[in-house]
Amino acid sequence: MSATHCDVLIVGAGPVGLVTGCELLQRGARVRLVDAERRFTRHSRANVLWPRIMELLDRTDVTRRLVGLGHPVSGVGYYSRGRRIGDVPVDGSTRYPFGLVISQNTVEEVLRARFAELGGTVESGLRLTALDPTAPDGGVLATLEEEDGTVRTLRSNWLVGADGAHSTTRDLLGVEFDGDVVDVSFAVADAPVTGAPDDDLTYYCYSPDGGLALGPFGEGVWRLAITVPHQDPGTPPPGREVFQRAVDARAPGHAVVGELRWSAVFRARCRIAATFRVGRCLLAGDAAHITSPAGGQGMNTGIQDAVNLGWRLAGVVDGSLDEEVLDHYDHERRAAAHFVARTTTAQTKWGMARTPRRILLRDGLFHLAHRTGLLRRTVTPLVSQLGVRYDTPASSRSHAPGLRPGDRVPLPLTAVNGRRLIARDEPGVLLWPGRARPADWERVRERLRKELAGLAPLVEPDALVRRRLRSVLGGRPLAVVVRPDGHLAAAVPPEDPDAVVGALHRLGVRHDRAGRTPDPTPTGGTR
Repeated sequence: MSATHCDVLIVGAGPVGLVTGCELLQRGARVRLVDAERRFTRHSRANVLWPRIMELLDRTDVTRRLVGLGHPVSGVGYYSRGRRIGDVPVDGSTRYPFGLVISQNTVEEVLRARFAELGGTVESGLRLTALDPTAPDGGVLATLEEEDGTVRTLRSNWLVGADGAHSTTRDLLGVEFDGDVVDVSFAVADAPVTGAPDDDLTYYCYSPDGGLALGPFGEGVWRLAITVPHQDPGTPPPGREVFQRAVDARAPGHAVVGELRWSAVFRARCRIAATFRVGRCLLAGDAAHITSPAGGQGMNTGIQDAVNLGWRLAGVVDGSLDEEVLDHYDHERRAAAHFVARTTTAQTKWGMARTPRRILLRDGLFHLAHRTGLLRRTVTPLVSQLGVRYDTPASSRSHAPGLRPGDRVPLPLTAVNGRRLIARDEPGVLLWPGRARPADWERVRERLRKELAGLAPLVEPDALVRRRLRSVLGGRPLAVVVRPDGHLAAAVPPEDPDAVVGALHRLGVRHDRAGRTPDPTPTGGTR
């Protein structure tokens, strides 16, 4: 190991660790990313990215690469005993109005390439064996063991445990990992399937014998997942005939499963860490929470963790944000994990209905919700993850008619025509003129620029963006405080600079930043 100290040590080089690493490297943090035994394998359970995650991955400039490698779908179709009972379309209010069926392995390959472009190196074969979160210098002292048994020590200011469901980081910190609300075994395989339904959707097919999930990779290859009885360790993975029987009994039509490319069985449980932060150590992804695979939310939820943590930790490292923002990470993402656990557990239980009465009730309610549009209004935001919102302090305010504090602001998180509408690296302020008279707006805008000089980047939308935002921001002039991940902090009258400053300080922006040099790119460009 070439150095003995860094700003942030990340343990685990899966998608969550890699996204966290990219977020930090983009801000100039010194990052070390180690992984005990990361090996690319075909046995990858995660296989879908939803629209909100593709928006967030725009921050690290990988979404277009991923889209070019995956298979888009327009939503989810639900069947019971071979009959269609409803559809859940993907939310269209985004630059990415589709789900992307793509192997987790492919996602990792793209993220590794981006991590390397940013100057990072994945140090494989290094296992975390001991951890002192209260090192004398105020940082974290980690003991790492190489494959040949050589022991190294590394000091870091911060440590992120993204080392999976069996997290060594979590165990060494003594964090409880409770749950087991649902305990189901799934057999998973990738295989060519002929006679399959339209590959424009992913599918959940229910039957009294169990559930079946189908996800199209394109070109006739599908991911198949079926519920099976729990198996003893060492039991050989299921063969083609097991999946064919499940498809015959549970799927619509007469699909034929070809030769399996791989298969495996895993036991799905639901557990969430008691805390995501212990001093200078933080947990993310499966190290912090595991939930039912129903709905394909696992990898997506972990990437949400990585982005939520990344901008906060980068700001703490460079001194622009107060350390308390990391407590906000713990609060927000634990609440989100509990919500995902409840919804995915409910979906798993839907598929476990066995008695005629329960099946009739489930199918009837599902069909009614589909016909009335209830599925579109309630389930679509959950599946797309565009409905994720965060609780905010009671003092947070929003005078925007279509947005509450904590909601996602429907703006792209990457540059459009060379301009960013949301600052990538820190909280920013969107100046919304509404229907104000030009002379009045010019006066208010200039006052705000003086009051906020050095505190936050300011941006003004062009005419096209104003048309898109009018339905949620309305006709009243506003100063819209937006987090780097695109969630609303506050929308207040621009004549009240103190309210804007208060919202920025609640986001952790340091009070002493007001004396710093203003952002040289007032249109919100990156620095």
